[in-house]
Amino acid sequence: MDCKEAIMIFENSTKKSVVQIERCSVGIANYVFAVSTAAERFILRCSKENDAYKATVYWLSKLSVCEIPIPTVLSKGTYRDYSYLILSYISGDDIGNVYYKLSDSEKKQIAKEVVEIQQRVSRIDISTDMEWTWNSFIDELLNRADERLKRKHYFDTEKIHIIKKLQQEIKEYLDAVRPTPYLDDISTKNLLIYEGKVSGIVDIDWIGLGDRLTFVALTKVALLNMDLDTKYIDYLLNEIHPSMIEYKAFVFYCLLYCVDFMGERGMQFLDKKIPVNESIVKRLNDIFDILMEEWNKY
Repeated sequence: MDCKEAIMIFENSTKKSVVQIERCSVGIANYVFAVSTAAERFILRCSKENDAYKATVYWLSKLSVCEIPIPTVLSKGTYRDYSYLILSYISGDDIGNVYYKLSDSEKKQIAKEVVEIQQRVSRIDISTDMEWTWNSFIDELLNRADERLKRKHYFDTEKIHIIKKLQQEIKEYLDAVRPTPYLDDISTKNLLIYEGKVSGIVDIDWIGLGDRLTFVALTKVALLNMDLDTKYIDYLLNEIHPSMIEYKAFVFYCLLYCVDFMGERGMQFLDKKIPVNESIVKRLNDIFDILMEEWNKY
């Protein structure tokens, strides 16, 4: 999808003239554009999937009572082959893009704000299927990574078997996890930072139900993969105060997301291909080894 098509969708929906438009680098499952008119800025999301934003609209509405910084839905519909969603614009950039500029005190304050946001989200009322189990989520993620690793052959699938053994070691803890709502996809992306503070949370197409420690684990693996420090993770954990078994589960989740990252290497999402080369393969293998050393300490 090019900017010309995006302009047609936006102007047809809003009857406002586009002054400037740019494709955002975020989003591997959607086409995302920042659109400027003479007076305002907007976000336009487009997908060829039928009724692609039904869940997004539902969750943004559900979360609106939490008093957290999320975008407002302004318009949605279909245009030719595309589903589209127009949202209010929130100033800021993904934390992963500005992380190197943040001071330790800013990282600490952001961690405090994020944990408070997760606390607010945990209070919303969500109904779950009777068959829901936390282990089913873990199994699904592991099976997906296993299938992708076997298809691409960049990494040793033995890592999946190792994690499945670790899963059995903390089975009692995992079995006891309840379906608590939380934002599971705010890592180095989707968490907007403006002038050193949290300004918004974007790309909410779903929310997690289960153990909120997974969002911390996802963020740690993402930071390690970007070769950045993990002080922000320390601050998040200090706010959450995990017990010994919770910390062990946190390391387990880190390993889980490490193989998930491995599985994505070389995959094509729309017009974006996840890069893979010897350096990337080595870095992810090294991260896995570091995390296994962490696991073995506890």
